[in-house]
Amino acid sequence: MGKKYIESVKTYDPAKSYEVNEAMGLVIDTAKAKFDESVEMHIRLGVDPRQADQQVRGVLVLPNGTGKTKKVLVIAKGAKADQAVAAGADFVGAEEMIAKIQGGWFDFDVVVTTPDMMGLVGRIGKLLGPKGLMPNPKSGTVTMDVEKAVREVKAGKVEYRLDKAAIIHVAIGKKSFGVEKLVENFTALMDAVIKAKPAAAKGQYIKSVVVASTMGPGVKVAVRL
Repeated sequence: MGKKYIESVKTYDPAKSYEVNEAMGLVIDTAKAKFDESVEMHIRLGVDPRQADQQVRGVLVLPNGTGKTKKVLVIAKGAKADQAVAAGADFVGAEEMIAKIQGGWFDFDVVVTTPDMMGLVGRIGKLLGPKGLMPNPKSGTVTMDVEKAVREVKAGKVEYRLDKAAIIHVAIGKKSFGVEKLVENFTALMDAVIKAKPAAAKGQYIKSVVVASTMGPGVKVAVRL
């Protein structure tokens, strides 16, 4: 741990759970890096990620975006390709894009495609999958409304899903957002995760919530359901 990190930990009680406004203030105060650090939420859930009926996954557009402009690749043809260009997609194409990816090109953050192109996209599934880039209807990235999909990604759409330890990790903004905007994004994500509670989930659903900046320590948040 670096000197700044150790000094930051001394400014609050790591074992205490803080009200969300105070927690965000602490995250901002302990973000000591010279760049505009991202702020992340880590939500531990009381579900078993190994069970199909206890999966928690969804998407939402954060009220204040994420502070990061994502590069969007749209794999489509004809009118849908034209719509993607009009919506602000960074890269649009079909077979030529598949060939570029097969050649090792990954200069994009999100892939959007139409259902009729999934056979083509399937050829590179083994390349996109491990990087978390494979389009999926549940995340809204396999759709006939490519224009809406591109605009939502550009507006700050995020996907949340469980990892193997039953934790959801999502970036909800930047240090420069300030407390108010970060709290608004925090609340939007919490509401979405709570609404996504599986019927099969038993006992305490939200186990813990921690917020932290890219280089800073984690701050526990008191969650009242």
